[in-house]
Amino acid sequence: MDGIDSSDRGWFEGIDRDDDEAATQAIRDGTADATADWPARAVESGFAADEGDYYDILHDATMAATRAAVQEYERSDDRQLQHSIRAMDDCERVANELAERVAEWAGTLVDDGGTGVGFCRDLADRDPAPAERRVVELARRVRDLDDEAAELRAGIERTAPEVAPNLSALAGPVLAARLVALAGGLETLARKPSGTVQVLGAEEALFAHLRGRAPSPKHGVIYTHEAVRNTHPDDRGSAARALAGKLSIAARADHYTGERRPELDEQLRERIATIRARRDDEAAEGAGSGAGGDGA
Repeated sequence: MDGIDSSDRGWFEGIDRDDDEAATQAIRDGTADATADWPARAVESGFAADEGDYYDILHDATMAATRAAVQEYERSDDRQLQHSIRAMDDCERVANELAERVAEWAGTLVDDGGTGVGFCRDLADRDPAPAERRVVELARRVRDLDDEAAELRAGIERTAPEVAPNLSALAGPVLAARLVALAGGLETLARKPSGTVQVLGAEEALFAHLRGRAPSPKHGVIYTHEAVRNTHPDDRGSAARALAGKLSIAARADHYTGERRPELDEQLRERIATIRARRDDEAAEGAGSGAGGDGA
């Protein structure tokens, strides 16, 4: 490619046309300052026999680059975290549904009936009579699913702080993983405004609101966070906004730098304390007014 400015050379510069790996990497990483007649330059340099040959090579290289990018994404840590939290939720949901079936069925066969996964665990240890064998086996499936959910949760609690250290510190590992899964990845979560983070998981309520059939939701899955759940109902909207704001910053820090920012934890604590203090001040003022009225 003599005579061509280095800044205008194509992705195929210095590549053996039969080296698929090098071509794939060049497509993924290559850039140019401006557009050019790349097919003509590829032919001129001897890289391709003609324009059709150039486009055949380009097609194969771009398809390989796309496959590599998809594979890289699917194997990424945050993608594995998404699979883990969804699998945990599935195990817990199915275990609870089967536990209801077991409780109803076992109630017709055993005298010491019960409900829930705990009852299934007790029943799973039973040496069943012939008539009880199938329901006991089903109880054992519930126990196994509950055990698998616990293993998945333990894995999430180990992995989430490595994938998203700030988000996990603020939200807890399980909620952090759930937010990443709902957003579709850590990068996607990092790009979302705090208002969207606030209502992740409340999509049905949000759509109902947009159709004019319900009030605007104040929070989605972040309701499970202590900062929201343990705040007075009248102040939960404020608490949810404060939490979502810090979670958004945490997600961006995790995705773009990966550096731990402990000051976010303290800022959230202070903000939630301020929100809750307003309610305490109002209660104190009310009590004072009442006392003054009695004295009069």
